[in-house]
Amino acid sequence: MKSLGTPLTERRRKTRNRIFRFIYNSNEPVSKQAMAIDLNLSLPTIHQNVSELLDAGLIRPVETQVSTGGRPPVGYLVVDDVRIAIGVSITTNHIRLLASDIKLNQLAEKSVRKVGGVSADLGKDVKEELELFISENNLDKERILGVGITIPGVLNVKEDAVLLSPSMRLKNISLRSLRDGCRPYPVFIENDGNCAGYAEWMAMSPQDRKKSFAYILLENGVGGTFFINGKTYSGVNHRSGEFGHMCVQPDGLQCNCGARGCLEAYCSAMRFTMDIDKTMEEFFELVHKGDPASKALWDDVLKHLAIGINNIRMIFDGDVLLGGFVSEYLEEYLPDIKRYVAERNAFGDGADFVKLGKFPRKAGMMGIAWHFVNDYIESI
Repeated sequence: MKSLGTPLTERRRKTRNRIFRFIYNSNEPVSKQAMAIDLNLSLPTIHQNVSELLDAGLIRPVETQVSTGGRPPVGYLVVDDVRIAIGVSITTNHIRLLASDIKLNQLAEKSVRKVGGVSADLGKDVKEELELFISENNLDKERILGVGITIPGVLNVKEDAVLLSPSMRLKNISLRSLRDGCRPYPVFIENDGNCAGYAEWMAMSPQDRKKSFAYILLENGVGGTFFINGKTYSGVNHRSGEFGHMCVQPDGLQCNCGARGCLEAYCSAMRFTMDIDKTMEEFFELVHKGDPASKALWDDVLKHLAIGINNIRMIFDGDVLLGGFVSEYLEEYLPDIKRYVAERNAFGDGADFVKLGKFPRKAGMMGIAWHFVNDYIESI
């Protein structure tokens, strides 16, 4: 494999990038003829660029069908594992890691429970687990594009700090040690809800990507993001989608942020796990067995979640997707959620706009990994 040379002109580079993207976006081998027709380019132009991409090890030839005589027809696919991106999710008491190729196929995954919780020294905790993860899975360090890290909290982009993470009980924590702990790899750090919503957006059809939706992340904290006409909306201070801290019960339960009645205080996993000293599995086993206290608690969670969903719908008027590890348990309760939402829907059009995301536990890591993959694809 040799490095991909820099074209003499930007126009030439864009042509090469169009050809690579065309191959990248296809799940089936594509021929030079198909590229020429669909991209409206000459066969000599296609041939020259395909040769460069082949020499650089970015694409590979594939026989497209059984030949009936003569040379077998050839198509081209991208080399999926030409580069690797790593996503890291930091939560209250876990560090989760995922490695993917440039097609976002999972290469490796690991979840590490931190006894006593993840410490304020995020750099030390992540450095140890990252090095072990790369070693255990024999990941080629030369192919790693970067390490993306998701954090459940509001980030101060200008100060490079965690402004506030209620679920982790962190405030004004510098991210410098976290970046230093991931050296020599490039690092990108983002709010977990934004990244998870991005992963769900990527999984949509091209037509659905143009739509608007809100994404609620339900984990030890509650967060989320907005997509408006196919684009994320971050807000003036990069704090849009902090759904967990909207009030759903005036003067209600105390939230970790210091306020009362927040959605997070009623619907985060902590309320029915850590606060009552149960695991998720133990809690839902009690719910399924009909334990009155557990059923009443879960019903209260769903009712307050419905209030939050309805508030978002009234402001936003788009689909509302539910994700995060809590959403793994929501499928059987989705009819109840929709019923509670519909009861509060002033316009009486039901609640079919409430949907479950596709990646309950992996969305954040997949979304943050895409940051590096997208930059890499843009550079070709």
